Amino acid sequence: MAALGSLPGVADAVDSVRKAVDRVYGHRVMRRRSNEISSEAALRGARGSAALSGADWALEEVRRRTDFSADAEARTVGAALRLGAEAGQLLSIWRQSPMRVLARLHLVASGDAGIPGGSAATAGSGTVGDSVGRPRLDGETVDEPLVHAPLPSPSEVAGRLDGLAELIVAGGEAPALVTAAIVHGELLALRPFTSYNGLVARAAERIVLIGSGLDPKAICPAEVGHAEQGSTAYLAAFEGYLSGTPEGVGGWIAHCGRSVELGVRESTAVCEALQRGAA
Repeated sequence: MAALGSLPGVADAVDSVRKAVDRVYGHRVMRRRSNEISSEAALRGARGSAALSGADWALEEVRRRTDFSADAEARTVGAALRLGAEAGQLLSIWRQSPMRVLARLHLVASGDAGIPGGSAATAGSGTVGDSVGRPRLDGETVDEPLVHAPLPSPSEVAGRLDGLAELIVAGGEAPALVTAAIVHGELLALRPFTSYNGLVARAAERIVLIGSGLDPKAICPAEVGHAEQGSTAYLAAFEGYLSGTPEGVGGWIAHCGRSVELGVRESTAVCEALQRGAA
């Protein structure tokens, strides 16, 4: 993936993201209240990710609610919140077994607190079936409200997931932004699970950004930026990724970079509010 750093616009995006992240980490509030910033970033990131999966709730509604089982939108928001809380717990496993982490993310999103390969649990929408936590099989449908690109076959999904896992385990010199954008784009393209693929893809992007050391305190929620740029821009950039052209893939990486910068701006605003005593 290191070669992707030379695609059009990517080097500038990587540099811009690094400078933005450095600025927010240097904010004086971060020295004393970083845990509060991290918690707020997780909440706002979950709200943004849920919005891109069809549940565009106001932040205060997400903050206020305690029951996320009432309907499909509520379950989506609940899934996004659970993923935000879980992502930081999986960093040590990601570089050794990314497929295990992806399975866990889908279990968590679906409301199953069990272990991958374990028995199904009862979620807000009913009993979680045996499709949870594993790649989809022939004949299984995918529920992904925003993305309607052609679905790769299960056999193609399996091969590409193996390839992605090998790249992650091997590591390399690719910038964190590049790796995060490719993981996000590839999972969105494959939609390996029967549900919650967008939420899982964005959670995996977050894991890469945190685990790479770019955002170790998880205060730069790219999901906020993806939502702020809007679903139309998100899908247009994703179409570029699907095209496989240097311009298209570079544009997707740059779009993800801009999303991180907007997440940084959001957390900077939280820092400023805390400094003023307004939050």
